[in-house]
Amino acid sequence: MTFTVTLQPSARQFDVARDEPILNAAIREGIGLPYGCKDGACGSCKSRLLEGRVIHGAHQEKALSAAEEAAGLILTCFATPQTDCVVEARSVPGAGQFAVLKMPGRILALTRPSADVAVMRVQLPANQNFQFHAGQYIEFILRDGARRSYSMANAPHNLGTPAAIELHIRHLPGGKFTDQVFSTMKEKDIVRMEGPFGTFFLREEAHQPIVLLASGTGFAPIKALIERLQALDSPRAAVLYWGCRSRADLYMDDWVQAQLAAMPLLRYVPVLSEPRPEDHWTGRTGFVHQAVMADLPDLSGHQVYACGAPVMVASAQRDFVERCGLPESEFFADSFTSEADKQTP
Repeated sequence: MTFTVTLQPSARQFDVARDEPILNAAIREGIGLPYGCKDGACGSCKSRLLEGRVIHGAHQEKALSAAEEAAGLILTCFATPQTDCVVEARSVPGAGQFAVLKMPGRILALTRPSADVAVMRVQLPANQNFQFHAGQYIEFILRDGARRSYSMANAPHNLGTPAAIELHIRHLPGGKFTDQVFSTMKEKDIVRMEGPFGTFFLREEAHQPIVLLASGTGFAPIKALIERLQALDSPRAAVLYWGCRSRADLYMDDWVQAQLAAMPLLRYVPVLSEPRPEDHWTGRTGFVHQAVMADLPDLSGHQVYACGAPVMVASAQRDFVERCGLPESEFFADSFTSEADKQTP
């Protein structure tokens, strides 16, 4: 049995199976709805149910509270329709532009720029035309069917020869995938992938100055956005705030410094939360989003692209909107929810 979902205000319609999340059907049909994790943890897909009835799967309270659900809000990633539905959701131009493909990949290189971060380059199959927006992510499909998501850290024009995507993977001890990456995985191994996914990419039609906000390996998709800005020869001013614990965690600081020489409109502010004595750090310290607020107390004319730890993304969105005048519609985020995050009530 299928039901018809109508989106407002776009009036687009698509069919959804009774046991299928609305978002899955939208992705399949190439319809651009906002979303992030697809796992009921980040809240990026939050929309309003205007008509009809849905059933929600188990999801994070922080993504959709009981009060919000009672007020008619839904998570399209976990809401399955039980009747025809009308859903109010903003469209994301370009989100459904490229086909989602399942494909094999071969590991070309696996390096360790820091103790707990691996940079992996995965060769794309030559017989599939894999296309994506800078900032989107792919999912690794593990042998037991489990999936793990990682943002692509290079822009589509910068895949190299042979064509390969770059991924930044932080080791989470006990992690089903990351333990393999940091122990048994090696060059020439074959992995299974599916993508592209996500609505975190540059809104190229905009003209506002840009704040790029990253914590830890949230730098990966931000790196792709910087490459895209450079390829466009963009006239927009951009500033990168990269928050890490210690100096060693700024694992691609040299790469950023090199871009500054090539991109006169790009500025860079690294921020350490727990600098070590051996770091001899004289730069900014504290919470990275608070460094943005100190430098840019008025964000009303900016766009913000934030990526990394869920607590950083949530704090930045709240404080930038409430205290710095950032229009809520100009905050774009990719919250890196771990499996532990998804399983915490």
